[in-house]
Amino acid sequence: MFYDHQQIEKKWQKYWEENQTYKTSNNTDKPKFYVLDMFPYPSGAGLHVGHPLGYIASDIYARYKRHQGFNVLHPVGYDSFGLPAEQYAIQTGQHPAITTEQNINRYEEQLKKIGFSFDWSREVRTSDASYYKWTQWIFIQLYHSWYNKNTDKAEPIETLIRHFEEKGTEGLHANQSDELTFTAEEWANASGLDKEDILLNYRLAYRAETTVNWCPALGTVLANDEVKDGKSERGGFPVFQKKMMQWSMRISAYSERLLQGLTALDWPQPLKDAQEYWIGKSQGAQVQFQIEQHDETVEVFTTRPDTIFGATFIVLAPENPLVETITTQAQKVEVDTYIEETSKKTERDRMSDVKNVSGAFTGSYAINPFSGEKMPVYISDYVLMGYGTGAVMAVPAHDERDHRFAKKFNLEIKKVVETEEDVQEKSFDSKDSVCVNSDFLNGLPYNDAKSLIISAIEKKGIGHGTTNYRQRDAIFSRQRYWGEPVPIYYKDGMPYTLPTSALPLELPEVEKYLPTEDGDPPLGNAKTFAWDEVNQKVVATDLIDDKTIFPLELSTMPGWAGSSWYFLRYMDPQNDEEFSAKDLSDYWGQVDLYIGGSEHATGHLLYSRFWNMFLKDRGWINHDEPFQKLINQGMILGMSAFVYRIDGTHKYVSKNLASEYQTQQIHVDVSLLKGASDELDTDAFKAWRPDYADAEFILEDGKYITDREVEKMSKSKYNVVNPDDICDEYGADGLRLYEMFLGPLEQSKPWNTQGLSGVYGFLKKFWNLYFNGDVFEVSDEEPTKAEYKVLHTLIKKVVYDIENFSFNTSVSSFMIAVNELQKIKCNKRNILEPLAVIISPYAPHICEELWSLLGHTTSIEFEKFPVLNEDYLIEDEIEYPVSVNGKMKFKISLSAQLSAKEVEDLVISNEKMQQILEGKTPKKIIVVPHRIVNIVI
Repeated sequence: MFYDHQQIEKKWQKYWEENQTYKTSNNTDKPKFYVLDMFPYPSGAGLHVGHPLGYIASDIYARYKRHQGFNVLHPVGYDSFGLPAEQYAIQTGQHPAITTEQNINRYEEQLKKIGFSFDWSREVRTSDASYYKWTQWIFIQLYHSWYNKNTDKAEPIETLIRHFEEKGTEGLHANQSDELTFTAEEWANASGLDKEDILLNYRLAYRAETTVNWCPALGTVLANDEVKDGKSERGGFPVFQKKMMQWSMRISAYSERLLQGLTALDWPQPLKDAQEYWIGKSQGAQVQFQIEQHDETVEVFTTRPDTIFGATFIVLAPENPLVETITTQAQKVEVDTYIEETSKKTERDRMSDVKNVSGAFTGSYAINPFSGEKMPVYISDYVLMGYGTGAVMAVPAHDERDHRFAKKFNLEIKKVVETEEDVQEKSFDSKDSVCVNSDFLNGLPYNDAKSLIISAIEKKGIGHGTTNYRQRDAIFSRQRYWGEPVPIYYKDGMPYTLPTSALPLELPEVEKYLPTEDGDPPLGNAKTFAWDEVNQKVVATDLIDDKTIFPLELSTMPGWAGSSWYFLRYMDPQNDEEFSAKDLSDYWGQVDLYIGGSEHATGHLLYSRFWNMFLKDRGWINHDEPFQKLINQGMILGMSAFVYRIDGTHKYVSKNLASEYQTQQIHVDVSLLKGASDELDTDAFKAWRPDYADAEFILEDGKYITDREVEKMSKSKYNVVNPDDICDEYGADGLRLYEMFLGPLEQSKPWNTQGLSGVYGFLKKFWNLYFNGDVFEVSDEEPTKAEYKVLHTLIKKVVYDIENFSFNTSVSSFMIAVNELQKIKCNKRNILEPLAVIISPYAPHICEELWSLLGHTTSIEFEKFPVLNEDYLIEDEIEYPVSVNGKMKFKISLSAQLSAKEVEDLVISNEKMQQILEGKTPKKIIVVPHRIVNIVI
């Protein structure tokens, strides 16, 4: 029977949509299971075949859990704010909302064509005001919260104010920007503005001067992952380090909890390692060094206070405020020049460049508090202002980077004392001030020796032992248009939140999406974007009088704002009273299975955990972590094609002749190749782009042969394959099966369209099991044990594979089972019905059609997954190879229930064995049950 995949797939996609087959109920007695894909950003290019890999895997699992009787939440939505849409708007003048809508429509069309079982009724978009209303609400809650280290959680800011009213800062243990000390009386006498300024020091969302990645050409701050080699990933524009007033999130308050929480998560170890490194917990001491001829001190954090005698110079981050104060007039030009050069590097660039050291001498010296020796103070970009104190004591004999720096600037390299005898030769105040680099100090273990030196530091009053974290607070401002407005207005220069009743603060219309002439963010172009405090509404900007009408915040939120909590909104997406009803967030709880890319390890995944912990602290949800099990899918790689252009010409030389010329390798669209070959269609190439119209070709054997290479599938490499084309030719079920068949989910694997024919052939075989020629023919006759064995062998394998995410081996098992059933011409209902259920998570369209043909009027989706019966896997007979003196002579089929002695007797009495023995008695008989019989004569 002809397998018409196009007609079948359109039919069932329409059925699912009309019947809302995958709509999830919140009211059910079923156990829940929450399956989620990482939030897609809808680009104009649409999906290529690499994108659905993780979606197909999660869809298989979601369908499998439905078959198991779970109430499955499997939603979809769009991370629809972002820089690409804004850049397109700047170039074309078209509103980002229009292009975003077009891109989403394209994505939805493609996703539906592949047959995903999403609950489309729960779709959310971060750029919808009904969604970002709640992102703004969460921001306001963060603003009105502080982190109490005594209770180890976030609390309402009112509890902090009460503490100030009763005790001032006495007994306060809070996460804060700066150390403050005042009494209850001083708090009571402070002005309202001063109180607000003090509270900003503690709020979880706060405004402060911060060093950021500033891109003048884009007019915005960029996240680290949006910058590559000192340039913006979008457009390749220069990026500079710049100090700006920015909103930040106090994620550092949660560093220890984020670190400890990793232990309970079922995540890939490399991803957990990446977060652990990013958080960067270290224990050591904070030590102050006096600056010669200055009142200031340099405070450093060191994990090795026991090496303080080996410190021979101090290095400050170029952004350290001390630099301006202590730099001498003679060194000012050199220092300023170096700071300017450093501003062109991102922190990520500075952290990764471990071999190249550079710096400048400030002209000042610090005093070693133990030895009294003078230590020159330098600045260098290998020290980061955001880590520790923005200063390090350099111990070049025991630190590789310090050593390279000392060599470059010809600084002293002093080995730290190692024995008590060495200590005696020095004029130290006491043994408490001893610092060693060996494992023992006077017989003490290293940690005890470290404690001794910390004790000495504390006795001198120049520091204290402490725990530090590399993780810094997350910058939350972006000078962009296409993002969530920050619900803040400014009164007397101080920020205040809008009342929650005024939410959402909607994104205003602007005439242009570039910064204003005064350098304000694009929202500065809005004509209606001011806050009327009396009437509690947004009004025209020209009405601002700073008495009753005030300016609103002009920065917008970063891309990660909306994606940090979207998994919660899916639980209750139409609720206009709260982001999710408490009973629903309690029911759905954690995401049970989350699939997405490892590139989000230190961005989205950290921010989501932070916001989740905060919402838990404040009582809005009950689960500690957002995502219990996480899988990073690998990439599908594309086969790129290259042509070779002779330098300075319009001539292109074929691959095997290219070595004879000076050439440049250029990517070419794989669609310009002839069929499945490596031969370039030269006419199509010339027509491809105007700059190739005059191309001339140096051929080999009358053909232009391109070079090929497996790379990441990407539009920029012209190696993408459109899933629509695959669905048209091989069907969505063919695409789904093939992507799983390519290899283990977590591994990257190359795409080869030719490989689809094998999977498509399997689907046709599977289809024809249910037909006799062109007639649908399924028998109600009881299957044989051999037929049941094929089915239950498959059940056992597929259950194991799905639960272990080994989807590729399941596809292989399908092929084996269908081949075996075809060989024995099985058409029994009791085999073919469960077979359709087993394969349906992978290939839902064909299985729905077969299920319907089998006489069912409801979807296959909720049918119980077949239960394994091990009895069918027990062998009735075993075919024993019989070996004589090490050589196999014959085989004999015997009952599987026989004992070893019974097998031995039957083999010896066998006619063939009697002929071999010729009346002799065997010297030895070895029976390996169910395996083999060995006889020695």
